[in-house]
Amino acid sequence: MLFSSVTFLFFFLPVVLVLYYIIPAKGKNIVLLIASLVFYAWGEPVYVALLLLSVCLNYFCGREIQAGEDDPRRAKRSVIFAVVANILILGFFKYYGFLLDMLSELFSADIPYRVLPLPIGISFYTFQALSYVVDIYRKKVKAQNNILSFALYICMFPKLIAGPVVRYADFEQQLTERRFSVGRIGQGSRYFIIGLAKKAILANTAGAIFEQISAGPASSMSALTAWIGCISFAFQIYFDFSGYSDMAVGLGKMFGFEFRKNFDYPYTATSIADFWRRWHISLTNWFREYVYIPLGGNQCSPARNVLNIMIVWTLTGMWHGAAWNFIVWGVYYGIILVMEKYVWGVFLDEVPKVVARIYTGILVLVGWVFFFSPSLGYSVRYLMAMIGAGAGLADAQGGFLLITHWLLYLLAVLCSGTVGIRLFRGITGISSNRKVRAVTETAVYMIMFFISVAFLVTDTYNPFLYFRF
Repeated sequence: MLFSSVTFLFFFLPVVLVLYYIIPAKGKNIVLLIASLVFYAWGEPVYVALLLLSVCLNYFCGREIQAGEDDPRRAKRSVIFAVVANILILGFFKYYGFLLDMLSELFSADIPYRVLPLPIGISFYTFQALSYVVDIYRKKVKAQNNILSFALYICMFPKLIAGPVVRYADFEQQLTERRFSVGRIGQGSRYFIIGLAKKAILANTAGAIFEQISAGPASSMSALTAWIGCISFAFQIYFDFSGYSDMAVGLGKMFGFEFRKNFDYPYTATSIADFWRRWHISLTNWFREYVYIPLGGNQCSPARNVLNIMIVWTLTGMWHGAAWNFIVWGVYYGIILVMEKYVWGVFLDEVPKVVARIYTGILVLVGWVFFFSPSLGYSVRYLMAMIGAGAGLADAQGGFLLITHWLLYLLAVLCSGTVGIRLFRGITGISSNRKVRAVTETAVYMIMFFISVAFLVTDTYNPFLYFRF
């Protein structure tokens, strides 16, 4: 089930909210857990069993690690078992086909296998489970005794299938203590509507343009068309994923939970390091906390630090998908981050911000080519087209797309930075009268909601890109 679906907006969410708020406090977690399992089963009925297996595995492993608190060897064995088991489950469903294809090519043999659909959200809930068992071992949190409460941490539907990756330490207290009020429902609704508008209006429209362009061979694209396609994908994935994250934050608030923001205007970044401090913040923090720092972080020799960075970013690429283009994408960012840290970072700090943003934007766009390409060969051909080695510098298709979609790109640029939110606040705060401001703000949000619904009803293109990860 998608957040941006009529079924969710007008049936599932209203019913769950009503049940959640009429049930006494002791039963709210159970209502939310059942709703989360129904939400997941709507699209993945078979893999609910896998989700529940992950819950049981990590619940009992957590209890075992806690029980070995005074026996370091027992605790270490337990956490190793938990980590290996989680990685094996994730690896089997996400990477076994990729590995068998590699073996087939290596040994020139045709190894048949059954293609299994990737369980939605497995990368997200597995990483949450890993952070839970590791934090118990590190004695940063205590193991949860109530299996239903732990199941809600893993399965809660606002964050289940596309994040953000929420650490148990940030969630633990909210399982038993959280505030409920009409004001928080209203605040959550505003977050949700903004996210829905990002998704339905901007992401879907930009995505349809990208699909149209990428349907043709890269070698026949002009540079203008190739750049428009790449920029369209950049806007699609940003508004798709940040919109989803905004909706997740909003839903959390409606149910009394607080999730940390997952995006902070990444396209205004002045370096690649700055970009990754702003993009998918929860995943970046997870890799820093559970991979980079345990490897030694930057508290080591420069050579070792370079190795640590490259390991982290190779794994980051692999997390996003079982294909060479994702691995190259991760290595690409690892190399740039190393260069920024040890070679040209000092010079980058000295240049005007507009130059730094252009530098960052170009590198990010090149990175997206590796990300969206179905193969490495396609990515090379696409990049060649972007420098005019395909069908020249410009063609009629590129010109037509610019003329017919200029308003979309203008809105996307404004909403990618702080200008959009400042304009929005200026419109809703145009009057000094508090009641007038409240009515104006409500009207603006309602208009955004109904326009978003209109886009959803009339447009058949409505994917969530991060469901595939």
